[in-house]
Amino acid sequence: MKKRYAVQNAVIHHITEHSSLYVFITVLFLMGVIFGAVLVNSLSFTQKEDLFYYLSQFFGQVSDGQIAATHEMFQQSVLHNLRYISFIWILGISIIGLPVILILLFLKGMVVGFTVGFLVNQMGWSGFLLSFVSILPQNIFLVPVFIIISVLAVSLSMKMISRIFLKQIRTPLKPVIMRYIFSLVFSLVFIVVAGAIEAYISPSVMKSVVSLLVE
Repeated sequence: MKKRYAVQNAVIHHITEHSSLYVFITVLFLMGVIFGAVLVNSLSFTQKEDLFYYLSQFFGQVSDGQIAATHEMFQQSVLHNLRYISFIWILGISIIGLPVILILLFLKGMVVGFTVGFLVNQMGWSGFLLSFVSILPQNIFLVPVFIIISVLAVSLSMKMISRIFLKQIRTPLKPVIMRYIFSLVFSLVFIVVAGAIEAYISPSVMKSVVSLLVE
């Protein structure tokens, strides 16, 4: 019981301490989503037709069950997200990585926004339903992880800049680094869960939805 309260207090303290960063990072991610959705409208008719053709081919394969093996999809999903998260994490240790972290998070949001925006733009409510079952489930786990790791990376980078350039020594860095390492290990759990959803659950749900839409 005491351990649970200690964890809750630590989480509350962390959120309170970094509340401004969480707001900034979340708004930045949402701006990326909005920009990605708006970017769809800048595509030419030919570009939209080409993209929709490949998308239709993919939906046809999903409907026929001709998609990659689930274990391969799982490995690809986990490795891709782990590399992305790890890159942001590593940039947090480097002094010059601060702007790159923000750019990577914005790009992540832009990809999500563009995908959803394109599906809705081309297929209307059917596209919204497809994006709901194919994009939302895994991102329920991935987006919070990206935001948390980005907040921690930006916070650590700012602390290191303060220590080196502004000569501000407040708290020892060792416990901060240890918590930072733990955050990467902890994020792996959510990445694996998201990969499992994307590989083992989403394809079957997508197949049902695509079959329903085709009919």
